[in-house]
Amino acid sequence: MSSSIWAGIVRACGRRMASAFIAGASLFVPAVQAQTPQAQAEAKAAWDDASKAAVHGPHDITLAGQATLHLADGKVFIPQPQAARLLRAMGNPGTYSNLEGLVMPKGEEDWMAIVKFEKSGYIKDDDAKNWDAADLLKSYREGTDNANKEREKMGVSALEIVGWAEPPRYTAGNHQLVWAMSTKEKGAPADQPQGVNYNTYALGREGYVSLNLVTGLKDLAKDKLQAQGLLSALAFDTGKRYEDFNPDTDHVAEYGLAALVLGVGAKKLGLLAVIGAFLAKFAKLILVGALGLGGAFMKLFRRDKSGG
Repeated sequence: MSSSIWAGIVRACGRRMASAFIAGASLFVPAVQAQTPQAQAEAKAAWDDASKAAVHGPHDITLAGQATLHLADGKVFIPQPQAARLLRAMGNPGTYSNLEGLVMPKGEEDWMAIVKFEKSGYIKDDDAKNWDAADLLKSYREGTDNANKEREKMGVSALEIVGWAEPPRYTAGNHQLVWAMSTKEKGAPADQPQGVNYNTYALGREGYVSLNLVTGLKDLAKDKLQAQGLLSALAFDTGKRYEDFNPDTDHVAEYGLAALVLGVGAKKLGLLAVIGAFLAKFAKLILVGALGLGGAFMKLFRRDKSGG
């Protein structure tokens, strides 16, 4: 991306951040108001770093030697380590060892997809019928309190879980799990814009790819089509597909599919206390949707249709 184009984008982002300070105008919950000057400076630096590393579609993206994402024209992919730096700058602490990158649009849409591969082993899906959406919602809400402590250390506002935007749903035919959660800044008015994560998981032979889309609640109906399109553009490599599983040789996860929803897998593995287990694994992705800077970054690539 040329320096003149990038300079214009930074100025545009600055105007967008200023409007968020004044009016709270963002498709995402405007936690940007609570950012410290140091956090704002890091966010701008992270944008610059991500822009230089961006891969423009159409392009095939290799994911952890397991699958290929056929990135379409009009989208960009931010690889590691720039993707992790950007997420941290957005107020989401973590090491992101399983993060593959971020997908963002070059058009007028305001969304972002977080791409990860979790080498969990083969996850049996025969227990999907046993999950309880109410238990999951309770786990999210309780675990968010722990995550908020880290956000406060970073100078970013606390978050609260509003509720389901789309209840959990598993499709056995294509081995995909989907749900959506709505979030907002803690203590904010009920009519404040809400962020949403549309969480999708595709199971493979040795683990799963997650493509979690972050958008605004009012745009979920149209933007979730982007997540579905990314899922359709994702293909596990030959030998890595769910149906390639060999029960005689392959590692089987110590938890089933329901654990991805209920969080009991983390408890069984002794990783964390039961309340924080699920949140420690997935809530960092949800928190992204609560930061107003997210919408600004998604416009970084729109003027450069050639990818130069």
